[in-house]
Amino acid sequence: MKIAIVGGGVGGLTLARVLAVHGIEVVVYEREASRSARAQGGMLDLHVETGQRALRIAGLESEFLAIARREGQDMRLLDPAGKILHQEDTPDDAPMARPELDRSDLRAILLDSLPEETIQWGHALSNAEPAERAERAERAEAGERGEAGERGERAERGEQGGYRLRFTNGATAECDLLVGADGANSVVRPLLTDARPAHMGVNSVELGIPDADNTHPELAAMVGRGNYWALGDGQHLAAQRNGDGRIRVYLSFHGPEDWLETCGIPFGEPEKARAALADLFRDWHPQYRELIEACDDTVVPRALSALPIGLSWSAVPGVTLIGDAAHLMPPAGEGANLAMLDAAELALGLAADPANAVRTYELEMFERSAAAAKQSAEVHKLVMAGADALLKFFTRTT
Repeated sequence: MKIAIVGGGVGGLTLARVLAVHGIEVVVYEREASRSARAQGGMLDLHVETGQRALRIAGLESEFLAIARREGQDMRLLDPAGKILHQEDTPDDAPMARPELDRSDLRAILLDSLPEETIQWGHALSNAEPAERAERAERAEAGERGEAGERGERAERGEQGGYRLRFTNGATAECDLLVGADGANSVVRPLLTDARPAHMGVNSVELGIPDADNTHPELAAMVGRGNYWALGDGQHLAAQRNGDGRIRVYLSFHGPEDWLETCGIPFGEPEKARAALADLFRDWHPQYRELIEACDDTVVPRALSALPIGLSWSAVPGVTLIGDAAHLMPPAGEGANLAMLDAAELALGLAADPANAVRTYELEMFERSAAAAKQSAEVHKLVMAGADALLKFFTRTT
């Protein structure tokens, strides 16, 4: 079986690794030009029952534990006036239930565990179609063999359909199983469903303070070792300590999908953008504006979206999805964990029972992702409602 994975994020790489552990060859097609082509985002909290389980299956638990940050589980919740409403400080001997690590470090562990030739860099998928359909079209255009000759050739090669992949760099490839691990804007997803992500009513801007302990020690102490949330009416600020000393700052604003285009903030001019963003927090405690003004020139606006809760599809031979491509949900700490568990479960199924693996995986994935998406949507509503609503949630669950 030729297996092609589209997308070299943590989900796609986990799938490739677990397949490799079981002696199954695979090719990962990644749109980025190299492993260092761009920054990989902030911290991930890997959960024992999902992300950590996947790493155990992949034989990479020790590498993970060597760099996981127990203290990254710390959390502070504040109101716009700067009052700390809830604080959780992680003891040095606390269980590694949800330790944090940089997404780039996790990706490096996975990449280093794979043969170099597994990853085809610079391959952005343009489209995919059933291989038989592609061959018929090519033969019709060339006036070559008819349907009978085509069936005979494919029978001789022992193939049962599969997919033809075309990439924006002009390359093509064929596979028997196509796995879309290509995220929110998946090119593979339309082969299975017409569902598309819908805007969640929130737009976010990412900023950051490099080497915060040395450049802004007072702000670093304010944020602490883990996560820092300040929630207000219609907007909120979150900050997160990264393993490399950077503090990532996320500003979120409730509003329509076109808010980033209509708000008047010049996102392409970092200095002016920081000033405009800080001004939106002028009625908050000055410490929040100081945090924004201390950021460097990284300004990344994003409109947040999610797929319908409980999304499923009928079985389609030779193609499936994992991670955000299958169940993009509000950011509540579940996305990467579920992507990695998807990958591990699919790989184990392919190793044990390739004929039934994909549909068995899909039915189980539909159930667990629907539950996680529902929970993530509830957390999202609490965050949208403000600090008091989230405080009640923490009080109820602790």
